[in-house]
Amino acid sequence: MEKSTLRGRQSLSEERGPALRKVLIALAAVCLLAAFPAAAGARTDGLRLGPNKKITQSTSSNWSGYAATGGRFTSVSSNWVQPTASCTSATTYSSFWVGIDGDGSNSVEQTGTSADCSGGQPSYYAWYEMYPKYPVNLSLAIRPGDRMTGSVTVSGGGRFVLTITNNTTGGSFTTTQRANRASLYSAEAIAEAPSSRSGVLPLTNFGTASFTGTTVNGQPIGAFNPDRIDMVSGTTLKAQTSSLSGGTNFSVAWKHS
Repeated sequence: MEKSTLRGRQSLSEERGPALRKVLIALAAVCLLAAFPAAAGARTDGLRLGPNKKITQSTSSNWSGYAATGGRFTSVSSNWVQPTASCTSATTYSSFWVGIDGDGSNSVEQTGTSADCSGGQPSYYAWYEMYPKYPVNLSLAIRPGDRMTGSVTVSGGGRFVLTITNNTTGGSFTTTQRANRASLYSAEAIAEAPSSRSGVLPLTNFGTASFTGTTVNGQPIGAFNPDRIDMVSGTTLKAQTSSLSGGTNFSVAWKHS
């Protein structure tokens, strides 16, 4: 199986950002190359946490996690434990990442890991992506339970430094890429379901994805009044995001494929 993705948020209520996500699936003699517009979701239901601190709550058909919006964001970093894929005979997908842009903008600069299922077997791998270029899968070894760190940093002149490190094995990958039209509008840490031309693909049962030490522009993401996003399809809750702890820590729990 070969998969190619372009990651962007989809809202259940409105389309505001043309960021695309593409998935290339090769199953037997069938090959599907898909692309469809993702969109940023409207913020709803403000939840006050104290003076000058507010977290908004929204839903997305393919994202669950936290996103700070409004820019100008020049760095994002988070740690997560690589989830274990609980596979059935179904083909399912999931990704866990940090990035700049993608929520309300048409640029995406991000790096992360995936936990997919095919034929009852799980696969785990790391990648980075600079939309509109295709993502690049990495040879970095990834196993369930590995302690990961991902970061994306603007280095000036349209350049981004993307780093992903497996703290369990000591393996690491860093690349410098250019995106001249990046808006730097959002920064996020996300668990995601990939999408195809026909819609969001089945989400892998990943149990719980735990993110810690999530920072934006060197500060806790909670300092930016971030949007807490639950993944919802119709009336079905697919993944639920916890409240922030210490302004930097949260978890995303799988609920439904």
